[in-house]
Amino acid sequence: MRILALAAATLMALSSPSQAQDATYSVRMMTPEAAQKAAKAALEACRKAGYQVAVAVVDRAGLPLVMLRDRFAGPHAPGVATDKAWTALTFKTDTTELTKVTGPGMPQSGLRSVDRVTAFGGGMMIQAGGTLYGAIGVSGAPGGDADDACAKAGIEAIQIDLEM
Repeated sequence: MRILALAAATLMALSSPSQAQDATYSVRMMTPEAAQKAAKAALEACRKAGYQVAVAVVDRAGLPLVMLRDRFAGPHAPGVATDKAWTALTFKTDTTELTKVTGPGMPQSGLRSVDRVTAFGGGMMIQAGGTLYGAIGVSGAPGGDADDACAKAGIEAIQIDLEM
């Protein structure tokens, strides 16, 4: 009788809701529409500044959601923009910051030789309310600071939408 009671208690403990919750989790995902809104805002910010760029937005898994290329952006720009977004997302740091810690002579300089790592300005994480939703990458403006400014404009365009 004692063994039967012990077995029943063990079975109940294993099937409790808290155990089931440990086996799964929920995440908030950015929609393609939000990604498109961010990309369009970044592209427009660069146009207003006189730059022809490409903008890419990746989701929280680093997979592309949106890529826009302005008509005179260079042929390299889409790939570089996508890699900047991927780099910011996977290292969970904006690429301008990554530039500082991966420079020549720095302990993390070897990261620059990793495939797809793009350690110069223009890649930024998209976060809101403590959640990392993805990242945006901009390529084609004259320098990382200008790419960053356009990426920030893209993030600002969807910040309130993501916080709600």
